[in-house]
Amino acid sequence: MPTTPLRSPRRPHPRRRVPRSPVRRRRPRWAVRAATTLSVVLLAAAGIGHSVISSLDADIARVDPFKDMKNRPQAGHGMNVLLVGTDGRDRITAAERHRYRLGGAPCHCTDTIMIVHISEDRERASVVSLPRDSYAETPPHTDQVTGKQHHGHPLKINAAYAEGGPQLTVRTVEHMTHVKIDHYLEVDFTSFMKTVDVLGGVKICTAKPLKDSYTGLDLAPGAHTLMGGEALQYVRSRHADGSSDLGRMKRQQRFLAALVDRATSSGILLNPLRFRDVTRAVLGSVRADRGFGADELLDLGRAMRTFSPSSSEFATVPIGQMGYLVKGIGSTLKWDPVKSQLLFRALRDDKPLAATARSLDGRVARVDVAPQQIRVQVENGTHTAGLGRRVDRALAAVGFRTTRQPVSAADPSARRTVVAYDPRWDRSAKSLATALPGSELRAVKGLGATLKVIAGADFRQVRTVRAVDAEQGEFGVVRGDEVGCP
Repeated sequence: MPTTPLRSPRRPHPRRRVPRSPVRRRRPRWAVRAATTLSVVLLAAAGIGHSVISSLDADIARVDPFKDMKNRPQAGHGMNVLLVGTDGRDRITAAERHRYRLGGAPCHCTDTIMIVHISEDRERASVVSLPRDSYAETPPHTDQVTGKQHHGHPLKINAAYAEGGPQLTVRTVEHMTHVKIDHYLEVDFTSFMKTVDVLGGVKICTAKPLKDSYTGLDLAPGAHTLMGGEALQYVRSRHADGSSDLGRMKRQQRFLAALVDRATSSGILLNPLRFRDVTRAVLGSVRADRGFGADELLDLGRAMRTFSPSSSEFATVPIGQMGYLVKGIGSTLKWDPVKSQLLFRALRDDKPLAATARSLDGRVARVDVAPQQIRVQVENGTHTAGLGRRVDRALAAVGFRTTRQPVSAADPSARRTVVAYDPRWDRSAKSLATALPGSELRAVKGLGATLKVIAGADFRQVRTVRAVDAEQGEFGVVRGDEVGCP
């Protein structure tokens, strides 16, 4: 695609110059446009404009994830990029593997899966994280290792890469989301670390200690500038708190927002040599589809002229059931069928995700602890046959981790539904009671982490609840400037 030469920007009038303020302010859009335009001019003057991008294009490893694909979703508005992070620890030095706890063999699977949607007007980027343990169903395909023909079958979504590489990963994502993927980018540990190092580190903030013995992450509360290896520990940690992979995805989103802030506010756009170095670090060890070339890179570069953390929004696919057991696969996360489709429809229609989230807020009650974090044993406290199963299913349907094995209570004369709980889990108990309107809270010392619901004759329905804290895995959209450092 031919590119249109840019005119040299007019030199601003001296009287219009505004003295710099010592207080950090959000960069106005005209300033970002001017910076990008000047950057392109400087790149051209330095002889490292389109020719350098073209040379980088030649260095990108290519894959063909769209080969022979049929019956694909209808194209929407804007551009959808499937961004996957692969476990490429075999390309990292032995010293780095030891320092950053990257021992063991690579799994040859996708450690991170995100759909990055760039709006048609290039004013907004929406990033949707797909949990690696999501329950998924593949379309019919050929195993890339054995050559065996497979019918569609269930698996964890990150296992699609090991079975069928980028092509099966794209086909599975499209099959599950009905969102047409336009481009594919694959980033491994090496390119991630190089990018962060070339940027001079990325600043992140945490309100509480983050410590994970598996990755070696150990951060005190406050602000930290993370270099490549430390940043990798931060985005890989799954055991830093009780939110497991869902919390890890939120940290990845926070990091991406901070990365955008660093790239757009550090003067890189005004420094052609640094711009070249960062671009080489990003693209030097990635794999991309054959259609993602120099012209597409330049188009995205032009889109960056209006881009800032406030232009980005992040969300995670709404989870309807945690611990969904599948024979031969194990415990998976099952998406909420209604909320997830609303989210993907917003991507197809090129609509802001925040508007979709607001439309759902009126249907749910806010609680302190996400239902996905609360384990529940249901007891039937009446003589009504099947009441325990009905309550168990209703709680599981809104996200609570029920045992799926309701039992009969010792006393079958309960008139009022009771939520029994260990006092150490009082916040979880209040969240559960909110989902059971009219229920009674009853503290029982020594009960443990599993809460008990004794269904009474007054049971009518389970109310949908949502955690106030978006890091706990509930459906919520945040802008990039809302998750950065204050």
